[in-house]
This record gives sequence, C-alpha cells and structure tokens, in this order.
Amino acid sequence: MSSRLTVKLVLFYGAMFAAAALLSLWGTREAIRANAEQTIIREMTVGSSIFDRIAAMQIEQLHRAGEVLGSDFGFRAAAATGDAPTIESALDSLAGRLKLNHAMFVAQDGTITGKPGGFTPRDRERLIAALNEGSETGIARWAGEPHMVAAAPVKAPMLIGWVVFARDMNMADLRALAQLSTADLHPRIEPLAQVPPNLRPIGGRVAAPVQMTADGERILVQARPVQNFGSGDAQLLVLEYSLTQAMQSYMPILWSLLVFGLLGLLVALCGVVIASRSLTRPILALAAAARRVSEGEHVEVPVETQDEIGLLASSFNTMVRDIATRERQIAHMAFHDGLTGLANRTLLREQLALSFQSGDRRGFALFCLDLDNFKSVNDTLGHPTGDALLCEVAARLSAACPTGFVARLGGDEFAIIVRRDGTSETMVARALIAALAEPFAVNGHRIVVGTSIGIARAPQDGEDGIALLKNADLALYRAKNDGKGSFRFFEAAMDAEAQERRSMEIDLHEALRNGELELYFQPLFGLSQNRVTAFEALLRWNHPTRGMVSPVDFIPLAEETGLILPIGEWVLHEACRAARTWPDHIRVAVNVSPVQFRSASLNSVILQALASSGLPPQQLELEVTESLFIENVEATLASLHSLRALGVRVALDDFGTGYSSLSYLRSFPFDKLKIDRSFIIDLQANNGATAMIKAITGLADALGIETTAEGVETIDQLDILRKQGCSQIQGFYFSRPIRAGAVADLIRELDYQEQAVQAA
Repeated sequence: MSSRLTVKLVLFYGAMFAAAALLSLWGTREAIRANAEQTIIREMTVGSSIFDRIAAMQIEQLHRAGEVLGSDFGFRAAAATGDAPTIESALDSLAGRLKLNHAMFVAQDGTITGKPGGFTPRDRERLIAALNEGSETGIARWAGEPHMVAAAPVKAPMLIGWVVFARDMNMADLRALAQLSTADLHPRIEPLAQVPPNLRPIGGRVAAPVQMTADGERILVQARPVQNFGSGDAQLLVLEYSLTQAMQSYMPILWSLLVFGLLGLLVALCGVVIASRSLTRPILALAAAARRVSEGEHVEVPVETQDEIGLLASSFNTMVRDIATRERQIAHMAFHDGLTGLANRTLLREQLALSFQSGDRRGFALFCLDLDNFKSVNDTLGHPTGDALLCEVAARLSAACPTGFVARLGGDEFAIIVRRDGTSETMVARALIAALAEPFAVNGHRIVVGTSIGIARAPQDGEDGIALLKNADLALYRAKNDGKGSFRFFEAAMDAEAQERRSMEIDLHEALRNGELELYFQPLFGLSQNRVTAFEALLRWNHPTRGMVSPVDFIPLAEETGLILPIGEWVLHEACRAARTWPDHIRVAVNVSPVQFRSASLNSVILQALASSGLPPQQLELEVTESLFIENVEATLASLHSLRALGVRVALDDFGTGYSSLSYLRSFPFDKLKIDRSFIIDLQANNGATAMIKAITGLADALGIETTAEGVETIDQLDILRKQGCSQIQGFYFSRPIRAGAVADLIRELDYQEQAVQAA
C-alpha cells in the first residue's frame, strides 16, 4: 500500500509540476512570438515610410532635373525643330550626371528620342498613356522591372512633348533601401495582379500582415500601395520577415527554461517521495487497525502528531469507542418501533418462529388489533396528537397483557403473542377491548377510541408465522366488518372468502376494461306533475361466468380498493350521455360514493361529463349519503357548496337512517331528500312510520326541498305518500330498473297514457 500511494503521489505531483513548467514554457514562447510579431509589424511600418520618403526624394530630384531641361531655350528649340542630335546630346549629358537608366524626349505624336532602354511596345503604350493622363511622377514597370519615373512638360510655347527620366529599382537598390531600417524586410515591388488577394489593400487601407509558410519557414508578409506612374497596372511594395529566424535568437532562453524546469521536476519528485513516506506510515497503521476492528477486535492507534494525521488517528479512536454503543442502538432500531418502543414486524416474525420451535403443546394465539376511528384523530387533532395517542395505546396494551409479546405492525395496527396458560383468548380479548375503550387524555384532549381484534391460534390456524399472521388479519377484517369494538376468531371460511374477494377484485379490474358494466335506469314519478320527472342511474355488472353480480357485493369492494373512482367517472359520463337524449324536463340522478366525494378530482370529472355530453347542469342530480357528515362536517359542506356552484342538483339519499342532523339541513339547502325504503315498508303496519313520513315531508316543505319515497310497491303505499305530501315516488309499483335502450320507449308509452287520460 505504501509503495502504491508513493507512486501515485509522485506521478500526480510530478505531472502537475511538469504541466506547470510546460505551460510556463509555452506561455513564454507565445509571449516572445507575439512581441516579435508586433515589433516586426512596427518595423514594416517604419520601413515602408522610409521607402516612401527616399523614393519621393529621388523622384522629385528627377522631376526637377526634367523641369530644368524642359525649360532650357536651346532644348526647347531643338525639340520644336526635331533636332534629334541636340536632344540626345542633352539627354546623355544628364543621364550620365544623374546615373539614369532611361532619358528620353517623348513628342506629342508619340515619337521617342533618346535611350528608352529595352522598351517593349506595351511599355511604350503605357508611357504615352500616362503622359497623356498628366502623370508626372511615380513608379512604373518597364521590361519587367520597376522604375522611378519623372516627366516634365516641354512647351514652345504650346506643349510639344515631355522630358522623361527613369531609374531602375532592382533588388540591389531595394536591399540598399532596406538597410536603412533596423530589420531586413526584403522589400520588393510587385504588380497588383501577382499579390495574393489577402494582402491587397482594401478601400485604400493597408491590409494587416499575414503569416505564410515557405520552405518550412513562417514568414510575416505585408503589401503597401506606392505612387504609380499612370493608371496602368498598379504596383505594391511587398515587405516580408521570417518569424522562424526571429525566434531563433530566443531559443537559448527557451532551452534554459526547459533545463531549469527539468531540474525543478527532479527536486519536486524527491520531496514528494520523502513526504509520501511520512504520510503513508500512519495511514498503514490506521488500515491495519481498521482491518482488526472489522474482525471484531477493539483496537486503537497511537496519536503521534498534532496535525491532520494526528486528528485522524484521534477520530479513529473515538469511532472505535462508539462502535459498540452504536451497534446496540442500530440493533434496537432494526427490531423496534421508533415511536412506541415496541417490537416491530421483523422482531414479531422472529418471535413467532421461536414460538413455533419451542414445541409447547399448549400452543399460543396471535392477536391482531386495529384502532377504531383513529383516522379522525389525525384529521381533526393532527398527527402529533395521533402519535402521542399511539404511545398511550402501546402502554395500555402492555399493561393489559403483561405476559404477552406486544408489537406494533405500523400505523394503528398492533399484534400480541399470548401463551395459553389457562386464560382463555376470549377473556384476553375482552380485557384488551375494555382497556382501550376507556377515554385517553392526550395533549389536553379527551379522546375515545376502540379496537377490533382478530385472533388466530397456533398450530391449528397456521403452521408458520406468515400463515398465522395472515389468518389473524383475516379475522380482524371480519371483526371490523361485523361492527367496531368486537373480536373474531379465525375460521377456515374466512380464507375462502378472502380468496373469493381477491378473485372478484381481479375480475372487477377487468370489468371496466372489457365493457361488462352497464347502467340501468329506474324512473321517478312526480305526483304533482303526474309524469316521470327523473331517472336514477343504477350500476349493474354482468360477469361472463358469475352472471349478474349484485351491487351490494362489488360496490363496497370497489370503494375499499379505490376502483370506485374510475368506475364512478365512467358512470357519470354514461349517465350524462344517455340523459342528453331525453326530454328537457327529465333529470338523471347519479349516486356519488363517499370515496368519490372526497376525491379532489370530482368537480373536474363532473364538468368533463357535462361538457362531453352537452347535458345542461340542471338536468344532473347527484345523490350523497348521510355518512359523509360523520367525520368532518365543515369540509363536507364546503364540498357540497362547490358542487352546487357547478349548477347541478344535490339530493340527500337514505334520509332518516343514518346520522341525520337538522343543523346541516339548515347549513346546506339540499334540492331533495330521499326517504329510505325502510319507512315505506312499515307504512300500512305501523302508524309511527306514517307519522315519520309526515314529519319529513313537512320539514322538507318548510325548507323548500323535494321529497322522494323509495321502494314503493303497492297502491296503498302510494295513496298514503300522496296524502302526506310526498313529491315523488320510486319503486317496483311504477317500474323496475330498465336498460338505457328501453328508456325512450317507456317515456313514449307514459306520454301516450297521459294524453289518453287528458282526452278522457
């Protein structure tokens, strides 16, 4: 490990130092290159200025000499008379004195007298054209070579020709000019056509220098315009300088930097090796100690320094001392409930396994408990109060069953393993129910909860912990369904019922997808209107093998599993779609499940159903039950008002059988009260039922609410209800529920009967 860490440190810091040195070397090189390039650009500017001034001086000298000769009387006379020998003599004299390459007199007719010096016909044409344009000084290219040219007009007194003097600008002359600047810029005169486009002046402005490569050298090139003689081919002054040669003078500096960088790298690597060894020694000691701790030993390392390594060793020793304590805490957390301190589900399963292995012939029983109405405590008093209540429940369970093994399974579910020591499970169950029935005082609140208990006995109700726990849970489910505050023992039929229930749940999932659900409609007959005023939508399930499944069997299952939400949405859409084809005075009534009512999406589902079907909101009537008011009256009333704001009607179903309260009748103006059929059945046999009907209809009439009597099956019941002021009737006397396709026929038949009665 030590060698690996040393190698890593050496490689890392060596690479970092080398990268820094190389970066420094590269930066120095780039800085030198940029500085050299800027210096060369300045020299180019200075060199071109020197060339311009010297060329201007020499051309001006030639121009003045030409003017002197052109103003001489004898020369003008010779030029006017065409005296060629005299003209040539004068030109030769000046050419020798001024070291001219070309001295000539150009007559107005284009005749040239003197020494044109290798003129080509093309050069002659350019010269004459430039003179006619009025050019007097500049640079021209004759016979492929650049020349400084000066021309002076000869007048006698009218213009008769020009004196033209020219001097070659060969490479020797240009190099002589280049020596006047501090850098050899290798000047040369080039025609514009032979200069690359990126070097040509743009809009009269000199283009920036351009780097080029020639024979492996990087060269900086710039072209500058010069004064041209005539409007012929333009000439450019081209300056160039080798950057490669310029950098050669700095190479000793760069090599020195490289050598010193390598020496610094060697020194840094040696230092890293020494430092890494001092670091790895205590780390190796820590690694060895950690390995021994992982094997279960209690080992500490000596603290030799006060630096970070010493702090690490001290922290390691503290960690080792705390490991045992933390392991105990972790073990407790893994097997105990964090809120109540009771055993959790994992520890309960282990205890069940031990109980089965004990071989006690008397056996034991598993109690599964679930608190009644615990959700309302959390909803009304908050979760902190609910958690405090769970702790109080745990304490009471432990006190009521001191010999049992008490565990919390989660939420408000508990389990107790009870040994059969002569005390019957019935007595234990009653003691537990009585203990939790007593009011609790929690956070200043008086709370009353109860419990339901399911009991499974070992080994007859299960051969292992998983089976026993499942069967006890099935017994608990039966106890809760049979009524709160009770207990039930597991029976074999419960398992069969659970399997059947699970099978039905799976089938119900497929029913909506496969189109097995169907709506039937039962008419509501208005007594005052003497006609059908509404139809109630009733859900039916036509299973392919079970046949017609009663809503009593599958609606509670749908509510428990949450399937009621998609099913209820489908019912709303189908009912609105069917009602859209009915006459405007006939409404459709749809039952809303409490689970569906508490859903946040109910309003949007209703709006979508109305919008997709085109049904006016006032033709939709939602029926809710009194069980909505059990837990949170204020929230329920707020939801009812939001439904009313949509424009739909709201009816209270099964009125008088649940938790009816005049206070919420006053708080929310229901459109209708539906009187439960239990009152209708007793109408003829019980005068009290008639009085109850009269009270309900009187109350509803005072509040401006319609009343509907359900379950009307005889003419006598109808007569009593009519006398007591009931608004509508619904039942088999008038019509059984019918399919959606038969509604239109029923409406036409009733309309025909009504017309017949009116005609009679």
